[in-house]
Amino acid sequence: MRKGDFVFTSESVSEGHPDKVADRISDSVVDLFLGADPEARVGCETLVTTQRIVVAGEVRGPKSVVEKNGKVKAAKIEALARKAVKDIGYAQKGFHWKTAKFACYLHAQSVDIAQGVDAKGNKDEGAGDQGMMFGYACNETPELMPAPIQYAHNILREMAEARHAGRTKELEPDAKSQVTLRYVDGKPVGATAIVVSTQHSAKVDQDEVREIVRPFVKKVLPEGWFPPEKHFYVNPTGKFVIGGPDGDCGLTGRKIIVDTYGGAAPHGGGAFSGKDPTKVDRSAAYAARYLAKNVVAAGLADRCTIQLAYAIGVSEPLSVYVDTQGTGKADEEKLSKVLQQLMRLTPRGIREHLGLNKPIYTRTSSYGHFGRTPEKDGGFSWEKTDLVKDLKSAFNV
Repeated sequence: MRKGDFVFTSESVSEGHPDKVADRISDSVVDLFLGADPEARVGCETLVTTQRIVVAGEVRGPKSVVEKNGKVKAAKIEALARKAVKDIGYAQKGFHWKTAKFACYLHAQSVDIAQGVDAKGNKDEGAGDQGMMFGYACNETPELMPAPIQYAHNILREMAEARHAGRTKELEPDAKSQVTLRYVDGKPVGATAIVVSTQHSAKVDQDEVREIVRPFVKKVLPEGWFPPEKHFYVNPTGKFVIGGPDGDCGLTGRKIIVDTYGGAAPHGGGAFSGKDPTKVDRSAAYAARYLAKNVVAAGLADRCTIQLAYAIGVSEPLSVYVDTQGTGKADEEKLSKVLQQLMRLTPRGIREHLGLNKPIYTRTSSYGHFGRTPEKDGGFSWEKTDLVKDLKSAFNV
């Protein structure tokens, strides 16, 4: 994000948003396969709509999930899909975890793709597709994330925790937030507008929902940042009773800006959910975030964007681009070389460095893939700042 005075907006969506329901199911499939075989291959797409769940894609995995003829054991996929919907909280007439119709169209991975990706002889494992991936970090928040998207996520996460705990029985799973912040000299100083739309029971009206939402927003925003009352918008249409997949069709991978940096940084266009870590759309985006975050955490820049590019079947990245947007305290060309020395950026190198061949992806499907806390079992490993010491040493900081 540039320097100067301006306003900037980012949005988030809850775990009950139709697209996020689809992401949750797709990532549950990834975890099912990786939990049985760390080398499994998964490319899973999900569609959810009124009383219907459809799963499709290409997989290669263990006998516990895939028959000898390559046919997927659909009953296992159905069980985890229903569990995902139940955990989110959908037991509504228009979308119910128990009664929604289910269809599975997962099938064996293309042999043409497999021969390009798999390691063989002297050939290292290649990238699962071509493309460019971006990572970003900045010092606007303790999580080294852009403030608008971080606060937008946090508002919905607080609301979801209260709903699951039974403290807000009037609210339903589907919700969206939008945070507009004012920047002075490139730094956020306050909110000029907040928008929260949340599905609710027919028993409460707009004013009641507004007051239910208010404390969550106040809890998340820094002291004194709450916007003028006329710019605090809650359910602006006045009513949001019909929601979730019953109100709008959901698809895997449609919230890529919500998943990343809220528009504050570039995006290569590839979605994350439903993909095993051989797919560089996912793993290389995680690696780029990891490197950018370590650069900022080491004090080498206030903001850092990193782009990686790959060709399908080719191991080494085609390019490693570093841009500190005029805030850098180190030469960007040298920084690119040092980062490549600290982390091998082949698909295998990324997976091994970050420990990605684990069932750690369902938890990433809502409230952003970045700005999270690294977990003991390897979840969100790309949020670690364990390269800081080496980076400081390389640049005598």
